[in-house]
Amino acid sequence: MPDDLSHSPYAAASAPVPPRDRTGLAIFLMCAVSFIFALQDGFSRVLASHYPPVLIVMLRYWVFAVFVIALVSRQPGGLQRAIRTRRPLTQIARGVILALEVVLMIEAFVRLGLIETHAVFSVYPLLVAALSGPVLGERVGWRRWTAIAIGFCGILVILDPGSGVISVNALLPFGAALMFALYGLLTRHVSRDDPAMVSFFWTGISGAVAVTLVGIWDWQWLAPMDWVWMGCLCACGMLSHYLMIRSYELAEASALQPFAYTQLVWVSFIGVWLFNETLRSNVVIGAAIVVAAGLFTLWRQRKKAA
Repeated sequence: MPDDLSHSPYAAASAPVPPRDRTGLAIFLMCAVSFIFALQDGFSRVLASHYPPVLIVMLRYWVFAVFVIALVSRQPGGLQRAIRTRRPLTQIARGVILALEVVLMIEAFVRLGLIETHAVFSVYPLLVAALSGPVLGERVGWRRWTAIAIGFCGILVILDPGSGVISVNALLPFGAALMFALYGLLTRHVSRDDPAMVSFFWTGISGAVAVTLVGIWDWQWLAPMDWVWMGCLCACGMLSHYLMIRSYELAEASALQPFAYTQLVWVSFIGVWLFNETLRSNVVIGAAIVVAAGLFTLWRQRKKAA
């Protein structure tokens, strides 16, 4: 995960931390969010087995856009304030990058499975640390560079190059991780000029417009039962967004970040139980290395900030 949860797709709607410490409840909510995210991925894989991923993302973003508009309308200044941004091109780029990242992830679910996709995707906090220098001009010390190198060794363990089974499909979750890292860094960049709710609004609206321009050409009606799965996917999406926003209101993002990794555990259960995926030992070991390296970079980032 990113060095700071404000890089998450939905962290832009977080509110300032209240004086009262309710970190325990916030951690519980973050764990619940991670579980719901895992369910979303399961629903996405079911649908992507029969429909183009871009169609699934388009329908999902339509609901997300309605959710964003409804949420922003209740904030001070409403939609008129949310539309005003000092960095429109960067905000649009953020939304487009995130939408494309979701499409790649769903495609990877079908080709690689949930477990291996998330195992590779877990490298993205290391990519955030590596790119924070060239993108934001931040200094990355030798300790974090060492953690980044160790994390990439973990990716090699996951991919097991000696087995001869590496394919171009493995580039899908890595590409998604790279885009999510870039999205997080751009979010940090625009936060210097735009309030959080403005970024949240532009994330949903620009992403919905971009994916519609591409996905509408793949339009097809879903089967009756598949509309049920799509409804579950959208319902989980709105619930997870709301709970994540609530968790950010209760505790600092940096305190919640490590618990977002529990999604990898839930995804593994769902992948094995529902999709008959195999939890290979090299994937477990490699994912553990990557997560440990990511947690170390989070710890160094928090210590440096302190």
